[in-house]
Amino acid sequence: MPLPPKVYTWLCGLFASLGSIIFGYDLGVIAGSVMGSRFNNDGLVGLIASIFGKQHAFFGMFPVAWMADKWGRRRTIMFGAIVYIVGGALQTGARNMDMMLAGRFFAGFGSGIMSDMAPLYQAEIAHPSIRGRLTTLQQFMLGIGAFVASWVTYGTANSPSIQNSQSEWRVPLGIQIVPALPLLAFIMFFPESPRWLAEKGRMEEAQACLARLHAQGDLNDQFVLAQMEDIKNDILKAKDIGESSWSELFTVPSNFRRLSLGYILQFSVQMTGVSAIQYYSTTIFTTMGFSSQRVLLFQSINSVIALIGEACCVFWVDSTGRRRPLIVGNIVSGLSFVVGSILMARYPGTVDNRFALTAFRTWVFNFFFSACIGPLSWAYPVEIYSTRTRAKATAITSSSSWLSNFFIAEVTPKAFNKIGWKYYLVFAICGHTNALFIWAFYPETSGRRLEEMDALFEDAPLFVPRSSYVKVHNRHEAENQLRSGESSVTIASSLRLMLLTQAPSLPESSPRRLQIAVSIMNRRMRKSLCSYNTLNTFTNCLHLVKRDAVSV
Repeated sequence: MPLPPKVYTWLCGLFASLGSIIFGYDLGVIAGSVMGSRFNNDGLVGLIASIFGKQHAFFGMFPVAWMADKWGRRRTIMFGAIVYIVGGALQTGARNMDMMLAGRFFAGFGSGIMSDMAPLYQAEIAHPSIRGRLTTLQQFMLGIGAFVASWVTYGTANSPSIQNSQSEWRVPLGIQIVPALPLLAFIMFFPESPRWLAEKGRMEEAQACLARLHAQGDLNDQFVLAQMEDIKNDILKAKDIGESSWSELFTVPSNFRRLSLGYILQFSVQMTGVSAIQYYSTTIFTTMGFSSQRVLLFQSINSVIALIGEACCVFWVDSTGRRRPLIVGNIVSGLSFVVGSILMARYPGTVDNRFALTAFRTWVFNFFFSACIGPLSWAYPVEIYSTRTRAKATAITSSSSWLSNFFIAEVTPKAFNKIGWKYYLVFAICGHTNALFIWAFYPETSGRRLEEMDALFEDAPLFVPRSSYVKVHNRHEAENQLRSGESSVTIASSLRLMLLTQAPSLPESSPRRLQIAVSIMNRRMRKSLCSYNTLNTFTNCLHLVKRDAVSV
């Protein structure tokens, strides 16, 4: 019995996110591995932690985007897995610090490729109503990696047979290779992104992949045919513009707006303090008086809390939207660091009865970060770009996460030694400024077709509060339109009929006719007589009307 299309698509996205387990595992395992006396130099600890990210931020950005557009999404993921396996093997077998750092370099590059490509691939294969559930799998799988790492490091640190030996850190570092092996072996058996195939002119293959993903292989399914019309329409617009280039991300206003929002969002995530906690939680809690064994146990429990939060996000994100969780999560994370600053200032180096309060504060931060911020930092950027610019734009926005990750990893050990609890105030302030910025400038994107995003960011005001662009609309609406055959082409036909009725004296290609149509649709939308998705699709049909591409 074949799987329901949404289940099959979700499982494809789940497999693609195996690379995210690797990133999460590294975040967890490095905190345990650097505890030993072998890494007792603050500068060296910062370098070991941060080198995992900096080379991808500076060296990986452009080749990853080029590979994704040239080779396709699956082959690029496979290449990332190969590079990562090489890096993991070098770390596990390291005989000196140079070999360890080389391993970190290759592992970071490979992990960066996989973590960039997974949400991009997921967004391009998803149904509109479950796109959030697919793209937030990135953080959920990252949480699984951190969960496994925390218990592995706890077990190796407390195992009498390997305690205080090289195996105490070689075993955790060696296990990181395991998730990359099935990803390398089987990714080519999964469907390619239909949007990438269509962009390359391989329309029959694109339709076959859509049918495989969304209709159990039925090439004539109405949902598949309507999506193909939308994709062809989007490509037609792209051909009018010309060949895709890096420069259009900076010269086209709506593209630059989206690039800026994605870049700031990814950077802001690290400024919540999450990497400081994940990389240096052992240092933080040791300064508060906890033993190393108790710290590792505490970290392991923390990973369970994170998984619960990430699972909540996966299940609820398509109903709650993107803006609301990001705002709430950042406010709570900022408040948690206010509490942390007070605890570290008033009770330095003491445990006593403060363990429960400290644990509660950290667990609250971890739950809200995992349920609200982390998953959406990957989900939002990949869905706001068009197919022609998505790989390039997400490469740049992801580099922001790696750059800020490097910055926090390098600065944190020195900052704790120099200013102690005052360093927490940075994250307390940033959590609240993040929330304010998201409230002011980020339109809601849940439930909308990927092909609508150009129109959305062209029409939405820069300051979005009090506008219709902050509302969470029915997540099934766009999908129902497609199932009823309401693609951009069919709506363009309706648009021309409406224009003939409302403005018969104006030429069909007149921009004024489109302005009249949009004005009518805006009035109807305010009176709840039509949907936001329909309005966006009407405006998205401008080029079809101007070129007289659809006949009445």
